[in-house]
Amino acid sequence: MDIHQSAVILLLILSVSSFTHGQPDNIKPRYIKFLNQHYGPSMTEQKCTSEIRKRDITGNDDGCKPVNTFIQANSNDIRAVCGRGGTPQGGNLFKSNQPFPVITCKLQNGQRPPRCEYGRGKRSTRYIVLGCAEGWPVHYEEGIPDTKKTG
Repeated sequence: MDIHQSAVILLLILSVSSFTHGQPDNIKPRYIKFLNQHYGPSMTEQKCTSEIRKRDITGNDDGCKPVNTFIQANSNDIRAVCGRGGTPQGGNLFKSNQPFPVITCKLQNGQRPPRCEYGRGKRSTRYIVLGCAEGWPVHYEEGIPDTKKTG
């Protein structure tokens, strides 16, 4: 299992390296962590527990993360929220100009990894609010429901 997790992390880092050209070195680890936690173009509602375990996503206290949201879009569209694709919200926060499909995974039971169980995720369409650093997303703040769609 440890080899599998290491391989996934290595693959993520290698795939991200093509996205980070021209990125300041101090931003790169934060952006990679953001992608690991929230980038999910092929995520499904059924994969919450397995993806969160595979990606070793934990809460701030290294316990089970209560909620994690995966954005189902390509990395360029997500990054655009920190520029022309988003509207400043104050501080380093930007709200997307267009809604994104997301899957939100909520902790069902468990307190410490690897016993975190998330059950079935919820698919919805939301305007995403991201924390950005020098034009790069580094934090998922929240999702605001798209009232024009159900979900």
